[in-house]
Amino acid sequence: MAKAAVKDIKWLPGVEEHMYPAAESYLSLIYGAEKVSASMAKFRRAAIVQFKAKDIFRASQLSLLGVSNSHVEKDRRKISAGKGFSPLLLLRDQQNSKVIVADGYHRLCAIYSFNEDALIRCKIV
Repeated sequence: MAKAAVKDIKWLPGVEEHMYPAAESYLSLIYGAEKVSASMAKFRRAAIVQFKAKDIFRASQLSLLGVSNSHVEKDRRKISAGKGFSPLLLLRDQQNSKVIVADGYHRLCAIYSFNEDALIRCKIV
């Protein structure tokens, strides 16, 4: 697996606007409307922070998608081309002791495939 230096991962200054409805749609499958609405309001106000890719995977308990996944491959090409990524949207599910990746799962997998220690910009609520 090729290792990209952390500096090779480019980030946009903020979350792209269309990522919020994507996160809302996903969270609506898991939670009721009231919790989703409150979470979305918190996401918009939250500061951008950073966590290592491997730590987000551990906290989320998700499986790593392979590079054969078309969305992961598309994001790997974006990394190689030096294009910027929107920060991830993460929700702390304290009841189940894990983090929900509300938006950014494919970006996370693509970055991890280059460097599991890469710092991932995200908003976490």
